[in-house]
Amino acid sequence: MHILSKKSAARLAGVLALMLPVLAHAQEGGGVSTQGLGMFFLAVAALTIFGLLLTHVWLGVISVHWLTLHAPGKGKKPLPPFGPLAFTLLSTAAIIALVAQGGGAIAPFAGEEGLKRAVMFFGIAALLFGVAEWKYRCVREYVFAVGLGTLLTFALLGFQRAIFAGETGSDPFAVALGIVFMAITWRMLFGPWSASIKATVLGTFVLLMAVHLLWHEPAETLKAHLIAIAVAAIPAVIWCVLFLQEHRQKLSSTLLMFFAGMLSTAPILFYDMLVRSGVELQFFLFRITPESFSRSSSAFVSGSLAAMPDIRTTLVSSLVTFMIVGLIEEASKAWVTSRSAKGVVSSVDDVMQLAVIVAIGFAFAENILNPTYFVGFVQQYLLIPASPQWGEFLGNVVGRSILTSMVHILSTGVMGYFLGLAIFAGPLVSDVEREDREYIVAYTLSKFLRLPEKAVFRTQMLCTGIVLATVLHGFFNFAVTLPDLLPSHPKTIGDLLGAADGSFLHSIAFLLIPSLFYVVGGFWVLTSLFARKENEKERGILIETDTFVREEAMA
Repeated sequence: MHILSKKSAARLAGVLALMLPVLAHAQEGGGVSTQGLGMFFLAVAALTIFGLLLTHVWLGVISVHWLTLHAPGKGKKPLPPFGPLAFTLLSTAAIIALVAQGGGAIAPFAGEEGLKRAVMFFGIAALLFGVAEWKYRCVREYVFAVGLGTLLTFALLGFQRAIFAGETGSDPFAVALGIVFMAITWRMLFGPWSASIKATVLGTFVLLMAVHLLWHEPAETLKAHLIAIAVAAIPAVIWCVLFLQEHRQKLSSTLLMFFAGMLSTAPILFYDMLVRSGVELQFFLFRITPESFSRSSSAFVSGSLAAMPDIRTTLVSSLVTFMIVGLIEEASKAWVTSRSAKGVVSSVDDVMQLAVIVAIGFAFAENILNPTYFVGFVQQYLLIPASPQWGEFLGNVVGRSILTSMVHILSTGVMGYFLGLAIFAGPLVSDVEREDREYIVAYTLSKFLRLPEKAVFRTQMLCTGIVLATVLHGFFNFAVTLPDLLPSHPKTIGDLLGAADGSFLHSIAFLLIPSLFYVVGGFWVLTSLFARKENEKERGILIETDTFVREEAMA
């Protein structure tokens, strides 16, 4: 008995979905004339073709090997590839439609002439891309990546504008639905493609978002941002070279993880936007009102530890706040690392290195997005004074480039080590069993819970990495803020301990202790982990595929 394949079923579902509105309209009309009947069947045929086209492209998008086309035979004139050309045309039409609706217009295409400029720009781009796809096989995947990255950028900006700048923001049900769609769209940025394709998708998204954010800025602010980006790129490149000099990664993998690190700042920034806008989310059964971390931490500590003095309550609530922020940031970096590392890493050492690149990308984005960091340094010491104050500027830039970047590198590098153990849980457990040894905790829990040992070990390593990274990250933020929280505002160790005047403790800056711990200690920890021979062992590349297999191939 012939069974309908997944591809045929999907195509039939797409056709039926597109035919339903037409059939409903014909039914409402009662009777139809011969001419009307002809138009009806013509519309059905057109919608059928359009449905097949959409379904074909959609199956291509979710399949890893959709761009693998058979080479034309010798002596035959190659025909234009249907899949890539169809995707180019449909994505161009979708982008122009988003511009027309005004929901996702990037700054150059906003305003009264925005639609005209968008049609001209993307029309010419689609024509050039189509010719390139036809003539040059090697560029088809990159055209797909640029088109998908552009389309997802417009879609995310459209959802963001609808929630925070439109009437949707007053409807908690619509806000909740919009955030769900944003999460789905965000997930599509990290598709199951090769490292070079994923890097192109993320790079396109980063570029278009940068253009959107910088387009309408005043001249002085724009100048400060551009200088800050150029300055922040220097330590980022130095850090990347420093950690890749022993075991170089492919350029595509490095760029992929750097862009992924930049995008890992999005969850914390988006939540902050939700808090500042005061929107509410209604999921039918429950309502969510985003609240600032400091306020919720203060309420939690005050309610749980009411007998504590005010200063201790302040310290504990601040520590809880920094731990929550650290948890969100490290969990975000762990997610983008695990999503981007699939099919790229072959050892625990690889995962650690790429996790460090993610941390460097995160620090780079944080330095240029936060107005009090590099942008503030440029304005305060270079643009506002009558003459540039290079000493103060370089001091602040070097301090932040070394210290705060090392905090991200240390915490995320440790997380990357345990993430690597989790990724290669199966081979590691097998190696230990061959040596007649066991991972005690994982082995005990697997027997108690009656679960596979490698699954328990994988979960254990993931949780351990997230917890350690959160503690390292949160504790540093708390330590550098501690002088401002204490009544005496100590600047030195002597001030903190109440040492007598003239004591050498007054010559030791308070921030020197966490600085030495994270810079010197961090280098020692990461160097020790990189030096372990077990981490350098090549275990092969774990590949997960999502492909559709024809019935003929299975017969």
